[in-house]
Formats: sequence, structure tokens, C-alpha cells
Amino acid sequence: MELDSNERMRIFGLLVTGLLLFAGCTGGNHDYSPKPRGYYRIVFPKKEYQQYNGLYPFTFQYPKYAVITPDTSITRDKKLINMKYLMNMQFPQFNGTLHLSYETITSKQVFDRLIEDSHSFAFKHTVKSTGINQALIYYPQNKIFGIYYTINGNAASSAQFFLTDSTHNYIRGALYFNAEPKLDSIQPVLDFVKKDMDVMIKSFRWK
Repeated sequence: MELDSNERMRIFGLLVTGLLLFAGCTGGNHDYSPKPRGYYRIVFPKKEYQQYNGLYPFTFQYPKYAVITPDTSITRDKKLINMKYLMNMQFPQFNGTLHLSYETITSKQVFDRLIEDSHSFAFKHTVKSTGINQALIYYPQNKIFGIYYTINGNAASSAQFFLTDSTHNYIRGALYFNAEPKLDSIQPVLDFVKKDMDVMIKSFRWK
């Protein structure tokens, strides 16, 4: 029996509707879960150290895969800081920098201000951090005293410290990565670089 055009259109419509319903039902039977974000595999270099013996009034050991350069990007009050003693320890393969700044202690007022500044610079990251731990640095045989700040969470700086002999010299370090601060992605690199900071602090000597 030959179907007229109206009947053919009605059957065609029923077929299209059935296909759409079938596709919707079969598609709904599959569970979907987003894939976790992947990260690039990090190849860490071998731990090897060298002695820093520049024009600055201190020396220490630092890794061979790091580069030390003068820091010319920071502008501060020349009455408060010796602009000659600003330097960066750069980790090019990790896109990170340990910023170092040195000042001479000329009075008790200057000493108190420096200690307070170190505390303030570390705790300004409390907005993004989940907590800040403080550890005492104490090597009296080398006249090295200070505090190490571990800043937890997605803060811009994850580790800071200061060292002083409490009479003439003071140096502060702050580690930053040039990337969006997400602890889950930088944690392996952070752990690796913090070991280098530990070596630097333990080998640090005033000239």
C-alpha cells in the first residue's frame, strides 16, 4: 500500500522522536567524572653545591643549578638599606627566586626594626596561607641566630628566614615562584628547593 505524503511525514516524525529518545536514554546510563588535572613531570638535578664568595660580607654554599645575580629591581629608602647588598638566587628550571637583602646594624633601634620587618613580611601572607610555623635558627659557634618561617597553603611566598649576629649584620631571604601559587602543583619543587635553603643556612658564615 502506498502511503500519502502526510502519512510519510507522520512516520518520519515518529522515527526521529524515537531516535532522540533512544540517544537520550543510552547517554544517561554512562557515569561521567572529570579527569584530574595533570602536571608536567619534573626532572630534578643532582644535588651539588659550590661556595659563594662575592663582595658581600658573608659566604655560604649554594647549588650549582642556581644562579646568583645582583637585584636591581627593588627600590627602598637608602637611609634604611644598603642598596649594594641586594641579590637574587635564581632557580631557572623551577621559575623560582630566593630574594636576599642584607643590612648593617647600626643601633638597637635598627635591629628592632629589622626583626619586626621580618615578622611583618612573613605574616602579611596570612590572607592566603593556612598557617605559619616559626623555627628558631641557632648556631652560636658561628654567631648565626634567626627565625625560619614556613608559610603553608597557597601563599605567594612559601618560605622566609632571617639571620643575624645580633650586633653588626642582618640578612633576610624570601622564596617566591613566578607562577600562580598552588601548593599541590609546586610542593615537590618547594621541598627540593627548601633543602638547598637548609644547606645555605647551615653553611652561612659572616666574613
